[in-house]
Amino acid sequence: MRHRNYGKKLSRNPAHRRALLRNLVTSLILEERIETTVAKAKAARGLAEEMITLGKRGDLHSRRLAASYCLTAAAVKKLFADIAPRYASVPGGYTRILRTGWRAGDGADTAILELVGTDVLQKRAEARAQRMERRRQRAEEEARAAQEPGTPAESRGEQS
Repeated sequence: MRHRNYGKKLSRNPAHRRALLRNLVTSLILEERIETTVAKAKAARGLAEEMITLGKRGDLHSRRLAASYCLTAAAVKKLFADIAPRYASVPGGYTRILRTGWRAGDGADTAILELVGTDVLQKRAEARAQRMERRRQRAEEEARAAQEPGTPAESRGEQS
C-alpha cells in the first residue's frame, strides 16, 4: 500500500530522482520547452509551477528557496525577471504537456513540457525564416555573378 507516499518513483533512488527533477525544472525555466517522457513531465510539472509561484512572490526568501532548488543562477534570474512577471495575473496552470509519440530506441511515450504562452516556437520559426532568406539571397547573388557577360566560361567552372 502506498498510503501517504507522494509522487512517482520513476524507477530511481531518492537522490537520483531529486537530481533528475531539479535538472528538468532548471532546463524548463531556461529553455521554456523541453522534451521528455510523459511520466517525467508529469512529475516535473508540479515542481515547475511551484517555482513560478515562488517567482511571483518575489521576496528574498522565495528567491533563496528557488536558488536552493534550481541548479544555475541564470535560471533563478530568468525565473524572477522574465517568467514570473509574465504570469503575474494568472492564478495557476503555467505549464502544458503535449504528447508527441514514442521514442525510437525503447518505445517510451514522449511529451513536450512547455510554459503556457511561450513564444519559443515563434522565435525559432523567425530565425529559420531569416536563415532561409539569407541563403536565398546568397544563391541569387551567385547566380547573377555567374550570368554576368565578359567572364570567361572557364573561370566560372563551366565546361563547353
